[in-house]
Amino acid sequence: MIKTLIKSTRITWASKNVNAYLLALTYAYFSGMAINNPLEILEGLLLVSVLWGALYSLNDLTDLEIDRKDYSKRNRAFIKDNIDGKWIVLFAGVLIIGVFTASLLTLSPEFTIILGLMLLNQLAYTLPPLRLKETALAPFTSTATNTVLRIASCCILLGNVLIVPVSVYLFMYIASMGTYMMYKSKPVPASVLTIAAGTLLVYILISGQMNPVQFLIAIVPAGLAAIPLFLSLFRERDRMTSLADVAYHQVAMIFFFICILIIIF
Repeated sequence: MIKTLIKSTRITWASKNVNAYLLALTYAYFSGMAINNPLEILEGLLLVSVLWGALYSLNDLTDLEIDRKDYSKRNRAFIKDNIDGKWIVLFAGVLIIGVFTASLLTLSPEFTIILGLMLLNQLAYTLPPLRLKETALAPFTSTATNTVLRIASCCILLGNVLIVPVSVYLFMYIASMGTYMMYKSKPVPASVLTIAAGTLLVYILISGQMNPVQFLIAIVPAGLAAIPLFLSLFRERDRMTSLADVAYHQVAMIFFFICILIIIF
C-alpha cells in the first residue's frame, strides 16, 4: 500500500517545479543577485514538490471512476492497486500538514501564502462543489495558474517576486495553458495558444527580457519535450504522450536540477 501511495504522488512530475525554480534562478544569476540562502531554496523546492505530490494523490482519488474508463490512464497508481479512500486522504493530509508546518517554522510567511494559493487553487479545480476541471475555467485554473505560482514561490525566496518580468510570467501562463490543451487532445486551442506563446517569446527575447542563455537552459529542453506532446494531437497519441512524459519528467528534470545546483552553489 505504501508503495502505491508513493507512486500516486507522481514523483517525476516534480520536473514542473524544478523547471520553474530554474527559470527564476536564472534571473537572479544574470542580475548579479547574491544567493545567500541556497538551502532555503532547495527546501522550498522540496516542500512545493511534496505538496504537489499530495495534491496529485487527491486528484487521482476524485477521478478514480473516470480514470478507470480511460485507457491512457491505466497505469495510474489507484487503477492498478485498489486502496481504501480514507487511507489516501490520510496520506495526503499528513503530507500537506507536514509541508505547511515546515514552511511556517522555517521559511517566510509570503512563501507559505503561495503554498496556500496552490492548495486552494487545486482543491477548487478538483473537488466539488466547484470542481473547475469540469467547467470552461479548467484551462485557466489548472497548469497555467499553478506554473505562475511555482515560479513566484522561488522568487519570494529570492526576495523579489518581480525578479522574473511580468511578460515572462504571462508567457509561462499561456504556454502552460497550451500544454494543458495538448494533454486534453484539443488541437485547435492548443495550436492557437502555442502560436501566441511563441509570439510572446519572440518579443521577450527581442526586448532583452530573457537572454539567449536563459532561453537555452530554461525554455529549450521543455520546448523540445513538448514536441511529441503536440504531435500526439495528430498521430500515435499513446506513444507520443509517453515520449513527452519521459523527455520532460525524467531527462529534462535531471538537467534542470543540475543547473539549479550550479547556480545556487
